[in-house]
Amino acid sequence: MTPLPLVKLSCMVLLAGAVSSAHAQCTRLVLAADPDYPPLHWYDGNTMHGASIAIAKRVLDDLKIPYEVRYLGPFPRVMAAAERGDIDMVATLKKTPEREAFLLYPKTAAFVNPVAVFTSRDRPITFNSRADLIGLRGGITRSNVFGDGFDEYMKQNLTIEEANSPANNFSKLGADRLDYFITGYYTGMAHLLKRGDEERFVAKSPFLVETANYMVLTRKGQCADKLDAIDTRLSLLKKSGALDELIRQSFAQWKANPVVVVK
Repeated sequence: MTPLPLVKLSCMVLLAGAVSSAHAQCTRLVLAADPDYPPLHWYDGNTMHGASIAIAKRVLDDLKIPYEVRYLGPFPRVMAAAERGDIDMVATLKKTPEREAFLLYPKTAAFVNPVAVFTSRDRPITFNSRADLIGLRGGITRSNVFGDGFDEYMKQNLTIEEANSPANNFSKLGADRLDYFITGYYTGMAHLLKRGDEERFVAKSPFLVETANYMVLTRKGQCADKLDAIDTRLSLLKKSGALDELIRQSFAQWKANPVVVVK
């Protein structure tokens, strides 16, 4: 056997060391989420809760990946940290081209999160498709995106105001400062349950979009190499029905104690 040249051998050793080091970096996965999006994810002043958190913890426990669930404050801070690579996972998000620039998405979705148009019962609007929203005053929560091409449609065709929270948007809707408010159906209903406002507002049918939410890893984080393992585990849990059970438990937990604290 002809021995490898010293330079080539050194390069191979350095490359192997770099790969090994990259994989060894994921000693503790840091997980964060929107703290004001119940019942999928919320912060009660002490701990993050919700279906997204429960699913992430189940997957990471099964894979024996050490992790920390970290509260970072409002959702824009979470996304800024994800883009910088200061955290390793966000649970959970919809897929958009802009987010894919700094996030890695598994093939398997955690769940489907339908998006609804909420209106005041006292001031109903006709809604059969997104085109019916043209010319009306709409609201969304800052940094929310919805997928399925609606974000682009919204920017080009609709009049939209951003507010810091779903609670702010429902208050504006109730005060006739908005004609409609767009948010995830489950989250919208969860906030109305907390406010005792189920009779004042209505979620219009059909849903605006029905897109999936994913457990995502950050491209600049230390645990990007865990994507395939996480996807495989998610797929098995989904087929077993375990994800549906975790979602059911989280919805029941929120209904029993609907508390959100965002500092």
